[in-house]
Amino acid sequence: MKVGISSYSLLKDINAGKLDILGVVQWVADNGGEHLELVPYGFTVVDQPELADQIREKAQSVGIELSAYSLPANFIQPTEEAFYAEVERLKQHVDIVNRMGIKIMRHDVTAFRLEPEEMTIHHFEKHFEQMVRGSQLLADYAAQFGITTTIENHGFNVQSSDRVQRVIHAVNRANFKSTVDVGNFLCADEDPLVGVKKNIQYAATVHFKDFYIRPYYENPGGGEWFRTVNGNYMRGAIVGHGDLNIRELIKLVKGSGYDGYLTIEFEGMEDCQVGTKIGMENVKRLWDEVKVYETIK
Repeated sequence: MKVGISSYSLLKDINAGKLDILGVVQWVADNGGEHLELVPYGFTVVDQPELADQIREKAQSVGIELSAYSLPANFIQPTEEAFYAEVERLKQHVDIVNRMGIKIMRHDVTAFRLEPEEMTIHHFEKHFEQMVRGSQLLADYAAQFGITTTIENHGFNVQSSDRVQRVIHAVNRANFKSTVDVGNFLCADEDPLVGVKKNIQYAATVHFKDFYIRPYYENPGGGEWFRTVNGNYMRGAIVGHGDLNIRELIKLVKGSGYDGYLTIEFEGMEDCQVGTKIGMENVKRLWDEVKVYETIK
């Protein structure tokens, strides 16, 4: 088990010019992290191979691993030409991931921001074949490099555990698994304990995040709140400070026998460096403290 962070956790400081991506690599090493997941916001490597090389070399020099690479994708396209253009775009990212020595790449299968009607099961069923076909083409391409591609419970349409599982089983590739995000099930109003228990068996990597949660009928007022599929209110929290039952979630992950990367994602209103560090320390501490259930079958 190795604890690290997603570069997305420090995006506020990247965008503010306080850190560049090489500084993020150094930050992870300086603050006790063991790995870094790259999310190309605030920087780009697909068209800057020299920066990709610099990141790889910097990680090696400070003794941390580059664990994964996550990016948006959308296989729901209006034409076959646009569909294949999206697949080819993503293949370029596979190439750069291989160049950096990373073995896990998460891609979405639909756009992240959707209209209410696009979050429904009907929209999912209508476009299911496109999601599956795009994922198969990308997994097959990545297989030659020993790269595992993953689908995350992310993006408001394919976010509940059953929809993620349905895509995984339909894609039916040994190198196509899941990035299990313990918090994102809530965006589809699914209990995270249920979602994690059902999907941890498919995990290639695990994200830990936390949220504050308020019901749809209790508007919490100002701040960085957003709405779930069914209109409930959420905003990011430091891992261990919010309303998720982080201890029980760690029990489920640890009890499953999972022993891979644990990646902190911080999306709160606090200083991002402070929030990310506290979250990382909490996950390390709780992983050591919790007693686990019998192995989940």
